Amino acid sequence: MMKLSRILGVLCLPLPLAISGWCAAGPTVTLSVDASSAPRKIFHATLKIPASGAELTLYYPKWIPGEHAPDGPVIDLAGLKFTSGGHTLKWRRDLLDGFTIHVELPPGTNEVNADLDFLSPATFEGGFSAGSSATDKMAVISWNQVLLYPKGWKTDEITYVASLKLPADWKYGTALPIASSNDENGQTEISFQPAPLNTLVDSPVITGQYLKVVKLADNPSTEMDIAADSAAALDAPQDVWDHYRNLVEQANKLFGAHHYRDYHFLYSLSDHVAHFGLEHHESDDSRVGERGLVDETERKLDASLLPHEYVHSWNGKYRRPADLATPDYQQPMQDDLLWVYEGLTNYLGSVLTARSGLLTQEEAREDLALTAAGLDHTPGRVWRNLQDTADAAPELYFSPRAWESWRRGVDFYDEGTLDWLWADVIIRQQSKGKKSLDDFCQLFHGAPSTGPALKTYTFDDVVNALNQIVPYDWRGFWVQRLTNHGPGAPLGGIEGSGWKVVYDDTPSEMLRNEEGGRRIDVVDSIGLELRDDGVIGDTIEGMPAALAGIGPGMKLIAVNGRQYSPEVLRDALKAGKTSTAPLELLVENTDYYKTYKLDYHGGEKYPHLERDESKPDLLTEIYTAK
Repeated sequence: MMKLSRILGVLCLPLPLAISGWCAAGPTVTLSVDASSAPRKIFHATLKIPASGAELTLYYPKWIPGEHAPDGPVIDLAGLKFTSGGHTLKWRRDLLDGFTIHVELPPGTNEVNADLDFLSPATFEGGFSAGSSATDKMAVISWNQVLLYPKGWKTDEITYVASLKLPADWKYGTALPIASSNDENGQTEISFQPAPLNTLVDSPVITGQYLKVVKLADNPSTEMDIAADSAAALDAPQDVWDHYRNLVEQANKLFGAHHYRDYHFLYSLSDHVAHFGLEHHESDDSRVGERGLVDETERKLDASLLPHEYVHSWNGKYRRPADLATPDYQQPMQDDLLWVYEGLTNYLGSVLTARSGLLTQEEAREDLALTAAGLDHTPGRVWRNLQDTADAAPELYFSPRAWESWRRGVDFYDEGTLDWLWADVIIRQQSKGKKSLDDFCQLFHGAPSTGPALKTYTFDDVVNALNQIVPYDWRGFWVQRLTNHGPGAPLGGIEGSGWKVVYDDTPSEMLRNEEGGRRIDVVDSIGLELRDDGVIGDTIEGMPAALAGIGPGMKLIAVNGRQYSPEVLRDALKAGKTSTAPLELLVENTDYYKTYKLDYHGGEKYPHLERDESKPDLLTEIYTAK
């Protein structure tokens, strides 16, 4: 794979954005985006692109940084028209790559005007920047949706001069530096400072009628820019803002430095946009339900989202696997180090969630117990190791929910959490409490503070940095973690930190929040996950439901002869502990009905962490604010 040229290991970035100075030497493209029809879910863009020769080859962004797959939403690119000197130009899509456009140029052409529309999904769809992004009251503009770029240049060599027109009376938030803002008749048009393409794509804009800005920190400036589908959704209690201020403070103490000029949490509160988090260097694009701030249960469910995306400013944007630092959005990215990029981020995000108070220590432990139990009931680990979940990430990100436990999904998040906790515990044990993974973060991601910059790493760099903190067979540790097949989840970190996973018949608060009246989790008892209406999402191979013949996509109709409800199922599991009769489940499968008998008498089982008094309590120390 082609690698970006580097000066002292730091990518060239524009003068406002890097200590190395602007090294762009390519063309300057003018981009004008009209988002005034955002409630209709359509965005119009006009570009002026320098051109010469007989043909102009243009790319639509394909591999979007942070999405780890060739998932640029080219299917929603419409209305393409190219002109020059008042004449319409012929164009054709490349037959081998649908993200490539070839435009025929008449002699003497030096500039091409391009018009395009981006069709934001009109119904709820997932898929990162390809997902639903606009409602009647708000929108998120991801620049990769609304532009083309010329072949032959790296993304840090092409300069874009962008402007954006918003719907009337909508406000906005973004990390992209602004040149000027003009308001006419309530409609805002923003002109941005010239920026290289990689900075533009890395700087989405959130906008909406109901938008609240909450200052979190100064020096550097850090804020939340929150757009919602209602004013009421923005009225969170004061302690919420206090916890997010703590998050900024604790993150900067964890890393000991920062690599942004200022930072914007772009937070969408809507039931009609895709829900996910996507990292950027000086901002994040995080989206949850409309009541995600004002409802306590919803807040706890999403508590680790912003900490995770914030950590990515250090781990993922500043420090990035070399194979993910491609020269443009056309070159394939290699995801083999996602167990660091996402796994370490997931662990540090969970730590900061506890240290900031977004979750209490008890709630953080409950969440960790759910992670451990989920991996302990992932039979797919016997054939697919952790490394392969990273290698196959472009496919696994978009795999269906059914059969996930056997197929495996992007488990480098959750398994990475357990593995990096294990590494943290080893450091603390080997150094007799003098060192921790915090020291690794300060060495690997920390001082000196800079503006946005990119410093790549390899597997060897990770191992060498860990050995600088405490000598250990880190290479052997990670090879074992990446290639083992169990049995069971990697629990060495939990057990070494003074805790152990146990099961009882009382679901934790975090599990009840996770179910939320929408799904039922009896995975740890009979190996069944289903919606509250009885539709089965997944079954766990080797556990009672699967062994009896039940599979994903079927629907539970009745339990022991009584119409199914979550309460009826749970009552039957309880009663089975003192009965020798099998658990009878009437199931519908593609219009056919069958009763399955499960010889199960273990009752309800739900995971928790229990203190092991024979060992020091390192987990409490890890979760304690600095």
